[in-house]
Amino acid sequence: MRERAGIRWGAAVLAALGVAAGSLAGASAAGADGGLPLDNVEHLARGVDYGQFTVTGGHGPVHGHVISVDLADPGVRADLLTPGAVGARGTVSAMADARHAVGGVNGDFFDITETQHPGVDPTGSSDGPEIGAGRDLKAAVPDAQRFGPAMPPGETTRDVLGVGVDRRARLDRLDLAGDIRTAQGDWALGGYNQYALPVGGIGAYTAGWGAASRERAVCGSDTSRAAGCSTDTYEVAVRHGRVAAEADTAGSGAIAADTTVLLGRDAGADTLRALHVGDRVQVGAHLEPSATHVPYAFAVGGFPILRDGQPPAGLDAVTAATRTAAGFGDGGRVLYLLALDGSAESNAGLTIAELSTVMHELGADDAVNLDGGGSTTLVTRGPDDAASVVRNHPTGGAERPVANGIGIFAGPR
Repeated sequence: MRERAGIRWGAAVLAALGVAAGSLAGASAAGADGGLPLDNVEHLARGVDYGQFTVTGGHGPVHGHVISVDLADPGVRADLLTPGAVGARGTVSAMADARHAVGGVNGDFFDITETQHPGVDPTGSSDGPEIGAGRDLKAAVPDAQRFGPAMPPGETTRDVLGVGVDRRARLDRLDLAGDIRTAQGDWALGGYNQYALPVGGIGAYTAGWGAASRERAVCGSDTSRAAGCSTDTYEVAVRHGRVAAEADTAGSGAIAADTTVLLGRDAGADTLRALHVGDRVQVGAHLEPSATHVPYAFAVGGFPILRDGQPPAGLDAVTAATRTAAGFGDGGRVLYLLALDGSAESNAGLTIAELSTVMHELGADDAVNLDGGGSTTLVTRGPDDAASVVRNHPTGGAERPVANGIGIFAGPR
């Protein structure tokens, strides 16, 4: 390992990942210790550093940007960046500035367009689970309803990268555990603040969802995002533990802090029709991790591209694109955020398999792929900066509003 700006930048070996000779020329020429060389390293704050790199992938040279974060430093933390609602979008720089973050990248893939459902507005909501400031904000949509490239076999929209209250980063899977309890019976909850519900399911929506229409939640199916919208829907508003209103269609507009809206489609709609104004209803929902009993301070959706130093089987080794990734090393104590420059500056990009290798070369043992292309954005805010600075060159020349991001917070150096 070599020391760079107080953070241990990794020293991985390309051969360990089975990367073809010459596919990452910049990394393979890194020097005696085999790690990825970084240029223009800057200290953003105590425990937080920024650097740049150039590698040559199978499609040509690629320039990238990295923030390294020492999570073992008690003055440093990571958290979810949001635009203020689950069903909304904001630029990474605006979300970072609103929280006075010293750095950040864009997060999960999200509901960006509804061309397959004419007349239905996209919600801007992310594919996967969200935990921010220790609060469960949303659950994952069904796998077939996600936006983004194909996931490796065995992965799911429930996969996340998160940091626990013990200040260690982990890969995990967050499942929705929830129920609806009524005098008529108890029913399982099939969704929580998410843009797509399973067929026959019931979803709960809270003030955290925002004002976006819930119509998209009843579109698509468990096997196709493009499937039509259900016409068999029913919605119930629960206020202070009692049914306050009913409707035959999915609604929109802000939800009051004391209210939970239950939306059912197909068989779920039939279930909700058993309720009437004045009936008592209790709704419970939380995200249940599969890999730890340590509560998460934050978590963001993304599919794994590196586990225990090895790439999962089936990573795309053909399609090159502008990419964003997050990963961690040193037992979860060091976090790495990566973003590539957009296609306007380099028509090359990296395949997901190459991205996995770069993350390992940086020092990550585990990593996830995040939203890329026009969403890819990395920002920093150094001691002398009045606002966040976009360090990569976003595709199209400007930031795209996104669903969420990963923010880094630290005291002055």
